[in-house]
Amino acid sequence: MTVTASRPTGTRRAVLAIAVLSCGAFAIGISEFVVMGLLPEIARGVDVDIPAAGHVVSAYAFGVVVGAPVIAATAARLPRKGLLAALLGAFLVGTVLTAVAPGYGTLLAARFVAGLPHGAYFGVASLVAASLVAPEAKGRAVSSVMLGLSAATLAGVPAATWLGQQLGWRAAFAAVLAVAVLTLAAVLAVVPRTPGNPYATVRSELGALRRPQVWLTLGVAVVGFGGFFALYAYIAPLTTEVAGAPAGVVPLVLLAFGVGGVLGTVLGGRLADVALFRSLVWSMAGTGVLLGAAYVGSRSVVSLVALAFCITIVTSVLVVTLQLRLMEVAREAELLGAALNHSALNAANGLGALLGGWVIASGWGYASTALVGVVLAVLGLGVLAWSAALRRRELR
Repeated sequence: MTVTASRPTGTRRAVLAIAVLSCGAFAIGISEFVVMGLLPEIARGVDVDIPAAGHVVSAYAFGVVVGAPVIAATAARLPRKGLLAALLGAFLVGTVLTAVAPGYGTLLAARFVAGLPHGAYFGVASLVAASLVAPEAKGRAVSSVMLGLSAATLAGVPAATWLGQQLGWRAAFAAVLAVAVLTLAAVLAVVPRTPGNPYATVRSELGALRRPQVWLTLGVAVVGFGGFFALYAYIAPLTTEVAGAPAGVVPLVLLAFGVGGVLGTVLGGRLADVALFRSLVWSMAGTGVLLGAAYVGSRSVVSLVALAFCITIVTSVLVVTLQLRLMEVAREAELLGAALNHSALNAANGLGALLGGWVIASGWGYASTALVGVVLAVLGLGVLAWSAALRRRELR
């Protein structure tokens, strides 16, 4: 049995609460993605090459993969407002450790710690947001939380990247820390008290993992979205080495990713409320096509910016539809389902960064990361076809 919080009496209060939850996504999004824009600076700062610095991305992703299911399964009974505050507190600890890490090994450990609360935060925030609106607006409420992530790529990541280029990469994480502190205060002041699920147990939450559709949806997220990260993880050297642009253009490319992310997240919420599974399929197909175009288009700054914009529109639709699909197929284990989406997406982050680093180290060049993305997107479509066949059998 699933227990959801009652909706606040005032629409204004619900909107404000969802906006605050989105601010938490904003801070976490900057922390996750600013590493890509500052990869050369981080590599120089800890005395490693760029492919090795890409493992910093993977360390954060691994923290999310581990933290999301463990926290979701063990904390489903807890009041959700207090759980949100605790997760933000853990994120603060990881951010501080990142900013003061003295070397490569400690930086890897700090990024792992920072990633632990990521998936659980998005899972809890999505459930709280969905509980504040009518059922037919659930997709838009969840996408509103996810807008914080898109706003991070639109404004936060380019700004933090510029700050890191001017004052050193550690300054970027100091800025993240300031945003996270303000968000924690706002969550405590604004988000309504919402109960956890008093019937939840570790066994009942993990019971969702017995459902094939849960695993298939996670598979789509890992292989399908991994293609995006294969390209995005190396966007800084792709811009400078392949497109031949100066380092100052990197924030502009990241800005294009951000604008596309905002539009795609808004669109994803609306499409999910109309046709969830169909929107998931089309966004996956669009990701593969656009990544294929990026292999050729990355040689021009103009086309790289345009493709960054378009790719992020379709991948943002993909993120929102995957979030809602997992909440749907997990059934009563809704917190685990909501959190597992981000665990899977960060597994995709790690997979994409590792495969991208492998093809670069093998001498294929930075543009080849887009081809890795095409292969992974095709695999994602294959998993979706399997899921659709099983879905038709279940309906019969």
